[in-house]
Amino acid sequence: MYVALYAAFGVASPFWPKFFETKGLTAQQIGWLLTAAMLMRLVSLPLVAALADLLGSLRLVLAGCAIVAAAAAAALLRADTFLLLLLVALVQAVALAPTTAIADALSVNAARPQMAGRAFEYGWIRGGASAAFVLGTLAVGQLISPAYLAPVAWLNAILLIAAAVATVWVPGPAAQAASMGGLRSAVDGRFAVLRIPGFRSVIVVSALVYGSHAMHDAFAVIRWSDSGLGAPTISLLWSEAVVAEVVVFLLIGPAILDRLGARGAAVVAAAAGAVRWSVASLTTSVLLLAVIQPLHGLTFALLHLACMRLMQAIVPITIAATAQALYAFGSGLVSALLTLVSGFLYGTYGGAAFIPMAGLCVIALPFAWSGFVRRTARSGTFG
Repeated sequence: MYVALYAAFGVASPFWPKFFETKGLTAQQIGWLLTAAMLMRLVSLPLVAALADLLGSLRLVLAGCAIVAAAAAAALLRADTFLLLLLVALVQAVALAPTTAIADALSVNAARPQMAGRAFEYGWIRGGASAAFVLGTLAVGQLISPAYLAPVAWLNAILLIAAAVATVWVPGPAAQAASMGGLRSAVDGRFAVLRIPGFRSVIVVSALVYGSHAMHDAFAVIRWSDSGLGAPTISLLWSEAVVAEVVVFLLIGPAILDRLGARGAAVVAAAAGAVRWSVASLTTSVLLLAVIQPLHGLTFALLHLACMRLMQAIVPITIAATAQALYAFGSGLVSALLTLVSGFLYGTYGGAAFIPMAGLCVIALPFAWSGFVRRTARSGTFG
């Protein structure tokens, strides 16, 4: 399911702006369309996830969202006016927004089959998804041209349908609830998860550390290019971060979690962010950038694994999708706001604008240390 879902993202998300350009939209219209889609995702994410919890049908809602998003992708091929493209893009944004949150709710809380006496790791699933994203992007790149981007839409639709079909084999809520035993408790209100102190810490730390990536995502390529780095070098630096993400998800991350616990992993991730952005503010040396780019595996992948491990232990399965949606909503909202601020900071201070991003990671450290101390469901140990 994850491979199909993230491959669908990989074949489309990098290329939607160019796809809309081939439909005759101006740069301003594309900007409006993408902004409106981002706002719709922020609105629909918690609402649809809460509905999935209320219905107790996470698989059904996920499959339904994937099918609607696939239909919207196919409809984009026929749409030929700005208003029609905007309408269809908003429908797809509403449908896609909760898919990753619901998928994480299913996988993190699923009964873990034993493989040679070892529990199955969420990181293996998520690492495979990141690899599928990269492979999807590379594959569609062989099928498109600057004037022909139809494969972006139809491959996106096909892979989303495949993800919907794959939900049939995903453990259902009933099986999960039985496996979680004592974690299935009566919870009053769909947003009762916000009353859990550990979950509030997850929201704060993830928003600060993930949000600190805003400057990098928006202006790193511009900064590197302005300093004289060529496109092949920039591509390698960016790919290095993605490869590190996959390696941490698949190999290093689970081992760090077992050794340090969720608290230790979150502290390492925040500290890595402080180092990464501090160095990024001082230099555009290819050698130093090549050294810090793999820290993305810690600042994103390791922190995500730590958050998932803690949420598995403290969030009841009855509100798991809502918790995942609020987790994604918090970091998404902060990232969007920081992206706006980043434009002003970079335009005024240049590379020094990365320093406030390092400061956000420093602020996250005490929250990670004090808020991530909970008994894990897997090992029975604290942190």
